[in-house]
Amino acid sequence: MPLDADQIVDRRRLRRKVSFWRVVAFLVIAVALIGAVIGFAGLGGPGKRSAHIARIDVTGIIASDRKRDEMIEKIAESDAVKGVIVSINSPGGSTTGGEALYTALRKLAEKKPMVTQIGTLGASAGYMAAVASDHIIARHSTLAGSIGVYIQYGNIKGLLDTLGIEVDVVKSGPLKAQPNFFSRTPEDAVANLQAVIDDSYDWFVEIVAERRKMDAAEVRKVATGGIYSGMRAQKLGLVDALGGEEEAVNWLETERGVPADLPVLTWRKPSELDELPFASRLAAAFGQGLSSGLLANLETVKGLVPPGVSLDGLVSVWHAPEASDKNETTGADR
Repeated sequence: MPLDADQIVDRRRLRRKVSFWRVVAFLVIAVALIGAVIGFAGLGGPGKRSAHIARIDVTGIIASDRKRDEMIEKIAESDAVKGVIVSINSPGGSTTGGEALYTALRKLAEKKPMVTQIGTLGASAGYMAAVASDHIIARHSTLAGSIGVYIQYGNIKGLLDTLGIEVDVVKSGPLKAQPNFFSRTPEDAVANLQAVIDDSYDWFVEIVAERRKMDAAEVRKVATGGIYSGMRAQKLGLVDALGGEEEAVNWLETERGVPADLPVLTWRKPSELDELPFASRLAAAFGQGLSSGLLANLETVKGLVPPGVSLDGLVSVWHAPEASDKNETTGADR
């Protein structure tokens, strides 16, 4: 059956499209294979198979994180890691999250020489993580400390009374469902909460006293929930020295015998993509490459913000006091 001119043109267009995508697919696979070979052979620069100093970034809100703790375990087991720098820039987070991170870092410090370098902020659970190291370095203008714990809750009883709304509850005991938003918190419930806060606070003070080689009473004098500049924190015994990562590397060399010329490599916890087969990861990376530019522009225009982290239980996190907090003397954490 003879083909007309339109059909011939359409077929040629189709062939060109197929040829184009074949070339694209070939190039993507070729680049991926070359990258894999280079990475496996160690030709792309220092890798985690060769001797290096591991950097662990502790940033943002601290919460319980299984993948983070597993990464720290891998660092402890790696023969290539000769020393560790814990780089902290965090206001804190949940008390249990800080405890889990502290525990994981202490286990790591038993196997590897470790030093902490605090950047802009290392407060509350962030400082809790910092004391896991044998040596803490901060900048002059670093904000550090905020040793304390708090629990926060609201009450809308007055608003409900104005609207004529009542909320009833049936419970097994007087402290169940306390505190809540719908009624005044009774004194025995407040006392119960205070006891929980005191237990966590005492534990926090104990580990600071132990790790910083300070008397517990001495720690309590500075553990009022307030923050300190790096320079002030050093005078109070909460920080050992002032400086940055260079000073951290120098300390590892002079005090722990770690060669200063080793590369400092950042370890990152594995993402969900890392658990997928190679072909799936390749497809995902290709798709991300195509969409990243558009998504970046879209987020810039719309001002999108990544979803926040939900903190359950007690909180050990520093925040700047609001205007209504200026007359309070107990600090942000109590």
